[in-house]
Amino acid sequence: MEPTSHTLQDLFLQLGLAGGQSDIDQFVAAHRPLANTIRLAEAPFWTPAQAQFLREEISDDADWAEVVDQLNVMLRA
Repeated sequence: MEPTSHTLQDLFLQLGLAGGQSDIDQFVAAHRPLANTIRLAEAPFWTPAQAQFLREEISDDADWAEVVDQLNVMLRA
């Protein structure tokens, strides 16, 4: 079974956030730079459900892990 490929837009929608490119750009601009000492899922701007989803996807190296990593990099830049 091939892993499912998700986009950044898909991730934002999965997290219950607006998924348009301008929405994503605004979110990243509003929340970066995220300190390197803070894990992505521990950032204060997530709801508990969003944080749990991010933790699970990274720890399980699940289908969403690649795009979660992409968001993580964007927030650190």
